[in-house]
Amino acid sequence: MAVTNVTSVDQYNKLISSSSVSVVLFSAEWAEQCKQILTVMSEMSKQPQFSGLQFLDVPAEDLSEVALKHQIDAVPTVIFFKAGGTAVDRIDGVNIAALTTMCRKLAGGTGDNVGSGGSLEDRLKALINRANVMIFMKGDRNTPRCGFSKQLIAIINETGVQYDTFDILSDEEVRQGLKTYSDWPTYPQVYVKGELIGGLDIIKELLAGGELNTTLNA
Repeated sequence: MAVTNVTSVDQYNKLISSSSVSVVLFSAEWAEQCKQILTVMSEMSKQPQFSGLQFLDVPAEDLSEVALKHQIDAVPTVIFFKAGGTAVDRIDGVNIAALTTMCRKLAGGTGDNVGSGGSLEDRLKALINRANVMIFMKGDRNTPRCGFSKQLIAIINETGVQYDTFDILSDEEVRQGLKTYSDWPTYPQVYVKGELIGGLDIIKELLAGGELNTTLNA
């Protein structure tokens, strides 16, 4: 499930009063910080553990009636609603850790956590095996958020191999946990069929040696 772009007051009222728990971002096109929150919400919407939540993006200026109702003074602001539309918490500004913690708390009762007990190790295994080629990086394939990640994506794109990415900036638990789990302290990290290949330097070495395509298609 992707983030839903809300375009009318009627649509908003219908979604917010549904039986789903809602995570609502009040945003503006001109605010760069809103894009950061939207990227994180988009990544979470792909994860099975958050399948019980609906993620909404509400343009605060376009839907001023809704923004005024919830006393939105600045963007980004995220408000959490339980099923039926009652607000239970809010985050003013950018606080990724608080966002992921609250989403995890709200999703806790849905029974959709990955693996038995939804432990961190289970989550990491599920994420690593989400695609044959899985890249953990800062940002995503469309908007890398560091030079190393940008270089890596450019190299992988040249191979034509299908791959998926996970934004480690969207989940501090995964970001720290994966370092220990794989005994690899830096990002980006590339996995093929659940096995760690390495970071940017290793990918460059494989490319120089003519082994990159073979490795990625193993």
